[in-house]
Amino acid sequence: MSWIDLSIFCAYLIAMLSVGFYFMRRNKTTDDYYVGGRKLGSLHIGLSVVATDVGGGFSIGLGGLGFTMGLSGSWLLFTGLIGAWLSGVLLIPKVADLARKKGFLTFPQFLSHIFDKRVAIIAGVISAIGYLGFTSSQILAGAKLASSTFPTLSLTTALLVMGVIAVVYTVLGGLKAVIYTDTIQWLVLMTGLIFVGMPFAYFKIGGIEVIRDTLEPSFLSLRSVSWQQILNWMFTIIPIWFIGMTLYQRIYAAKDKKTAQRGWFIAGLFEYPIMAFMGVILGMFAKVAFENGMLPDYVGSNLDAEMGLPVLLRTVLPVGFLGIVLSAYFSAIMSTADSCLMASSGNILTDVLNKHNSKNSLRYSQLLTFIVGAVALFLALKMQSVLELMLHSYSFMVSGMIVPVLAALFSKRPDSVAALFSMIVGGSVTLILIISNVSLPFELDANIYGIGLSLIVYLLISNINSRKAVF
Repeated sequence: MSWIDLSIFCAYLIAMLSVGFYFMRRNKTTDDYYVGGRKLGSLHIGLSVVATDVGGGFSIGLGGLGFTMGLSGSWLLFTGLIGAWLSGVLLIPKVADLARKKGFLTFPQFLSHIFDKRVAIIAGVISAIGYLGFTSSQILAGAKLASSTFPTLSLTTALLVMGVIAVVYTVLGGLKAVIYTDTIQWLVLMTGLIFVGMPFAYFKIGGIEVIRDTLEPSFLSLRSVSWQQILNWMFTIIPIWFIGMTLYQRIYAAKDKKTAQRGWFIAGLFEYPIMAFMGVILGMFAKVAFENGMLPDYVGSNLDAEMGLPVLLRTVLPVGFLGIVLSAYFSAIMSTADSCLMASSGNILTDVLNKHNSKNSLRYSQLLTFIVGAVALFLALKMQSVLELMLHSYSFMVSGMIVPVLAALFSKRPDSVAALFSMIVGGSVTLILIISNVSLPFELDANIYGIGLSLIVYLLISNINSRKAVF
């Protein structure tokens, strides 16, 4: 990397840290820190939502899917579009006004209002653990990108650099810093990839004829994916739009219900088709370059699919443009890491420790954010796959909380005891199945079985309790 690219990249990092310092001076309460004062508009909300949901993990992960399976990998984010619009229609109308009236800061506070504090505590623990893992996946994504771009930089050193920068500006600035940097980061990402990354890579690898000659026909088809894979993605990603702490924070941060709904509509369109196809197409370009020996450091050797895209960009982009695109990808990674970090610390402060109304709540918030960031960095040092870590974190949260949330939204008589046990069973079963790495029937993900058992437990207990109430 030339000094020009390095200068562009360093200027970007300094700008992100500056945003954190700027908002640090303006945050006075935990309301400012965790929900941005509840005054944000639909464009900032929408761009922040998609930047958080897609982010670096999906950006790097989508490139890996494009590298291994081609255009069919785009179905991953089609589920994001469905989730965004469904939650915009079904969830936001029932949550937005209530949150403003009650002053909610976190997602489990909504569950506490519907059920009781026990349910909120368990939800807070599940959400905090899930977002801790998700933060780790983003730090790992950034480290993979950095280490593949800077050949002399080890993955461990890159992890430390990424972790420190993401944690510092999030600790300082809170949610408003996160949302405003998300807007900047997403615009940088879109500009960098659409106007720089894709055209340079396309012409460098030789255009459509070389792509067709190099790749198997399945790579250019949208039907080269199994029904099990699509079902797994649906059960993992659509429910996150109903239980994601980062998403509830943005509902709470919006000026009103309509603003939040417009933001969700914007986010869905950016997820699919824009980011979905951009990610997998760039991954396919990396596959073509690798197969044709255009990546000098990897000729005759294996290449991690998730490393293919950043290695391609490092190889094909001219001086100056590499710094722009590298900043774009770091933008995506930062935009998710900071939001997940805020979500995890918010769950611990508000739902587990109940310190959000204390005299020093703002300082507690910053301290917890720092501690969670340090633990996330430690976990990232122990993992290998960005997409795997990210989807496991999603699965754990979804299987533990989607059934109680649906009951809270649509049941006439929500049952607190049933919700409590369904959360414990769903999250625990999924976690055990993931850790044990057992082969599951029909090649379905662990969270599908976790959700199924969670639903059975909820229905059984609520049915028993309703009968007791009758007698």
